[in-house]
Amino acid sequence: MPLVLLVVGFAAGVQNALAGGGSFLTFPALLLAGMDARAANITSTVALFPGQVTTGLAGRRDVAGGAGLSFALLVGISLAGGVVGALLLLATPPRFFARLVPFLVLFATAVFAWGSFGRRQQGGVRIGRAGAGAAQFVIAIYGGYFGGGIGFLMLAVLTLAGLALRQAGATKNALAAAMNAAAVVVFAGGGEVHWLAAISLGIGAIAGGQVGAWLLRRVDDRKLRIGVVLIGVALTIGLFLRQP
Repeated sequence: MPLVLLVVGFAAGVQNALAGGGSFLTFPALLLAGMDARAANITSTVALFPGQVTTGLAGRRDVAGGAGLSFALLVGISLAGGVVGALLLLATPPRFFARLVPFLVLFATAVFAWGSFGRRQQGGVRIGRAGAGAAQFVIAIYGGYFGGGIGFLMLAVLTLAGLALRQAGATKNALAAAMNAAAVVVFAGGGEVHWLAAISLGIGAIAGGQVGAWLLRRVDDRKLRIGVVLIGVALTIGLFLRQP
């Protein structure tokens, strides 16, 4: 099983670097390994964190702020939201947020597609400083709580804030690492992390993240946008089908 988790972690690392959604690979894999949903969620967050750090560092030349918010301020917002989300997970059952996941991913996919291909001749849709900051804080809370689809949500917000796709991809990788750093600190001492599984996934995710960061700088921009939308559509359909 550790070898299977290593492969799953690699695939999740690549996907996180390119578009996000890696936890939708690791979370079900941990469920199949016999964990309950809460432990699988926490273990997945801890496992993917090292890969997110290395991926963020690999793309550090392309990170940027947007909508009048500096990158440092976005990091601070992400850290604060990650703490709030992690504490909420430990204090409340995950059912409410789990039911919201398909709608959040559907919304993010639709907004990203509109921002990428809709009415570009008129300058496109943009959000301001307050909207971008509030959206990132809410995403960070959700990221600390469950995390599935945060890459899509951040790509949607960052592109609407005026970042080019490659900048948005590199920035969301760094911000994902920041919000999960806060969550990992909260989770690490809670006794619910399955460390052998987390290590196996984490090693794979680090390697996959480096491959994904390399691909991010070489994939055709339009094809990457189309790929993000197609993955989002497939992910949304799968999540709705899994709803009880």
